[in-house]
Amino acid sequence: MMTEDLTGKKIAVLLSGGVDSSVVLYELAQKGLHPDCFYIKIGPEEEEEWDCSSEEDLEMATAVAAKYGCRLQVVDCHREYWEQVTKYTMDKVRAGLTPNPDVMCNRLIKFGAFDAKVGHDYDLIATGHYAQTEIIDGVKWLVTSPDPVKDQTDFLAQLYDWQLRKALFPIGHYMKEEVRMIAEREHLVNARRKDSQGICFLGKINYNDYLRRYLGENPGEVLEWETGRRIGEHRGLWFHTIGQRHGLGFGGGPWFVVKKDVAANTLYVSKGYEPRTAYKDTFRIHDFHFLSGEQEMTDVTFKIRHTPEYHPARMEQTAPGEYVVYASQLIQGVAPGQFCVVYDKCHHRCFGSAEITL
Repeated sequence: MMTEDLTGKKIAVLLSGGVDSSVVLYELAQKGLHPDCFYIKIGPEEEEEWDCSSEEDLEMATAVAAKYGCRLQVVDCHREYWEQVTKYTMDKVRAGLTPNPDVMCNRLIKFGAFDAKVGHDYDLIATGHYAQTEIIDGVKWLVTSPDPVKDQTDFLAQLYDWQLRKALFPIGHYMKEEVRMIAEREHLVNARRKDSQGICFLGKINYNDYLRRYLGENPGEVLEWETGRRIGEHRGLWFHTIGQRHGLGFGGGPWFVVKKDVAANTLYVSKGYEPRTAYKDTFRIHDFHFLSGEQEMTDVTFKIRHTPEYHPARMEQTAPGEYVVYASQLIQGVAPGQFCVVYDKCHHRCFGSAEITL
């Protein structure tokens, strides 16, 4: 449940048109609050070509805001998204790395550009993330949701400390099915609407089509890691990730992506069932971003992708902001550029995150 004192606080609610943020507004309305609602426009540049669902999203958000007597304002962060988040994504994939645009969207747009345009006039910004916060010894911490599948603390682990202090997650204590039940009980217009998948604005758009639009194609060789034998040709290293085992299109497999040589524009694959080269138990991270002030981190848990699993590990600091992560088990698909999100031993408090370097 929400433990933060909301008395006298001016609250902005980010309504996306989805069921989660709609139940956020319901939760606040139940407390007698009438927050201002905002729909952030970050859709693609040519909506008719990209089959964007933003029109339907806005209709849903408008209906929900009206149901609770709250005003809704559209805030255009389109330019900031395409100049900041898209640039981050394309720069990373061009360098052969594995970025996470959703992580940077939260830092740069939902709690960044929005705050600069409108949110600075509000004490709190409420979103539909499955995450919680706790005040411990006077410090606000990001803590995990009880729903291990939906928990989104990994997407919030690059927030600045001032952004976390303004963040409010009114449904973070619920399981997803509970949110659906509330939405149906309250007859919200989007109660049975499917959750969006993938990058925060792409909707039905395929991620590879997104990359192809901005980076094009750059064919190169695909070689077997163990023998150097030519397997085929790729259309661009940015269409592949370390550990990938689906959609490669090469016969005689299964094949797994084990390395990308950017300088030679070569993709290395390995054959067999989960080859040892697809796993790592030791890797480096750099430029660690602490959410709630610098902490001593030794025995921790972590995750490198949006899955329910947390991996136990020991961390060793080698320089300011740089660590070696010693996982207690082999981890599949560790790739440079991914965010390693670090938690305490019982994966409750989130310390922050850093990019993986190999």
